[in-house]
Amino acid sequence: MTTRHIAMIVGSLRKESFNRKVAGVLAGMAPAPLKLSMVPIGDLPLFSEDLEANPPASWLAFREAIAKSDGVLFCTPEYNRSIPGVLKNAIDIGSRPYGKSVWNGKPAGIVSVSIGPLGAFGANHHLRQVLMYLNMPCMPGPEAYIGRASTLFDAGANLTDEATKTLLGKFIERYAAWVEANGVK
Repeated sequence: MTTRHIAMIVGSLRKESFNRKVAGVLAGMAPAPLKLSMVPIGDLPLFSEDLEANPPASWLAFREAIAKSDGVLFCTPEYNRSIPGVLKNAIDIGSRPYGKSVWNGKPAGIVSVSIGPLGAFGANHHLRQVLMYLNMPCMPGPEAYIGRASTLFDAGANLTDEATKTLLGKFIERYAAWVEANGVK
């Protein structure tokens, strides 16, 4: 099997974020053909077209990391029924300069995580809308909305909820198949 390098983007900057914890769980569950690597977004200056002529080094490094990946897995919280600004900023940076988007054709997966009962459903679907515009085939299912995240981990940040473990296991297995079916050959 060919190793598939997957960029993981966490839409929360908080060090102990539940999205970061779920991303770690997914990385630990990933089947052999997937190699998941976090791509940080917290140090990216806000997108401004004025910076495109001489882009910041962090923009170039971010674009290169995404360009080298075979797919992208997003873990996002929900802010005001949408995706966090820091995530949208990263998406905008990767989509530029016009006509040279690093997102184009990358198979995507989305896991949304919140402390509320809906599992960041609104952010998940808003992100899907953005990814479709960027020509990223987004895995249709299983969908992964992780609600009540504050009850799912022990003090050592270990996922203790068996139903969530099962869901995430099915999700990452299906995502591996999605990448194979929809990725660059």
